[in-house]
Amino acid sequence: MDFFADLESRIPSGKVRTRFAPSPTGYMHVGNLRTALYTWLIARNADGTFILRIEDTDQGRLVEGAVDVIYNTMKECGLDHDEGPDVGGPTGPYVQTERRPLYGKYAELLVKKGGAYYCFCEKTESEEDSGDFNRGADPCRDMPAAEAEAKIAAGLPFVIRQRIPQEGSTTFRDASFGDITVENKTLDDQVLLKRDGLPTYNFANVIDDHLMGITHVVRGSEYLSSAPKYNLLYESFGWDIPTYVHCSPVMRDSQHKMSKRHGDPSYEDLINQGYLTEAVLNYVALLGWSPKGELSEQEFFTLPELAKAFDIAGISKSPAVFDIEKLRWMNSEYMKKLAPEVFFEKAEPWLRQAIKRTDIDLKAVAALVQSRCEILSDLPEKVDFIEALPEYDIALYTHKKSKSNAETSLKVLEAALPMLEAQEAWTNEALYELLLKLVAQMEVKNSVVLWPIRVAVSGKQSTPGGATELCALLGKEESLLRIRKGIELLSK
Repeated sequence: MDFFADLESRIPSGKVRTRFAPSPTGYMHVGNLRTALYTWLIARNADGTFILRIEDTDQGRLVEGAVDVIYNTMKECGLDHDEGPDVGGPTGPYVQTERRPLYGKYAELLVKKGGAYYCFCEKTESEEDSGDFNRGADPCRDMPAAEAEAKIAAGLPFVIRQRIPQEGSTTFRDASFGDITVENKTLDDQVLLKRDGLPTYNFANVIDDHLMGITHVVRGSEYLSSAPKYNLLYESFGWDIPTYVHCSPVMRDSQHKMSKRHGDPSYEDLINQGYLTEAVLNYVALLGWSPKGELSEQEFFTLPELAKAFDIAGISKSPAVFDIEKLRWMNSEYMKKLAPEVFFEKAEPWLRQAIKRTDIDLKAVAALVQSRCEILSDLPEKVDFIEALPEYDIALYTHKKSKSNAETSLKVLEAALPMLEAQEAWTNEALYELLLKLVAQMEVKNSVVLWPIRVAVSGKQSTPGGATELCALLGKEESLLRIRKGIELLSK
């Protein structure tokens, strides 16, 4: 008992303590990121302690390098931890396999307290994990202690199962879902300690959360059905029960959960596609949570602002649908707010995929596309015409709104060419002023002149900039070459 008393004495108290406890399976899916974020926000909002714990007891699912993915993702997102495998702390170790000796001792303690029993029945691994057996017919449940000890001494393999009361009910309270009561007869005697001596997920979580002083447990609503068994474990040990915060799932649509195997993006996928971490975090925070009071209409939050505003009461019981178009929009708003030099730093690798020419000022290109960029991976396709004029259909010259067609466009290009050839100052402002003179001469709307020139120099219907901006970017020689090419195409 001194062993247990010593562990109890190490448990911090008096402040909020939360933990994020991922399994190292290779990537951080959106639901996991949301759990990490909410857990961090609860701790930071209360000036509490945030703990990172690695749950690696399911050895079959481990992926090499996955722990680094966890560390890198948390660091990129700014979700710093106060205790964890890399920084230590008073309640370590913080890797479950390093805590293995603890679980057996606590399982045996629970047997002595009457909350668990040794089971020697021959059952498959899947049955052990699910507890799928007829509890009433299990002879081990009521086996005398002396008989069980004799079997253990004889070397018979066993598991330790939780002894669920056969009568009555168990009520647990969730911060989002309120009080939930279940009949004990509907609960199975789940396995706590497997034959190999490793704990099941449900048992290890309870032991670790208690010994680390966790006050708030954030997890997916799929674990609601396990919560009564957690309660009974806490009660059997005589421990305080933490505040449960179950979050409804993140859905791909109204019927299907997000899933990596169905092609839904993980956090890493989103970053690799060119989304900004700040935008992803902001969007994920609002997947199932909304601010209250004067902030109820606010959509954009920095991480410190989220920490200040976050309240468990704002977590919704309804599933949240992951809307990639809404995320694209939010990301575009974040792109616009970046300092030009910061945007260029992020955009340069994507721009270089499409533009190899050394005579093009990439900073100027970045300045042109920043206000029109939703995600960085869109950039190569948006600017590839700068590298080389693509093949295009002269149908692009027809534009109903500007009342342009192939015939009017040819007239514009033929009239504009000598004026541009004679133009010395090749800047956006000077070129725009020049073309306005042509507009006046032809007595047409601005778009009648500007549309065909933009098509001629880009070969695209949509571009990140107007006619004179593109000409200034491409330079005089290249712009004139492309306009002559446009005249040639329209003259056929």
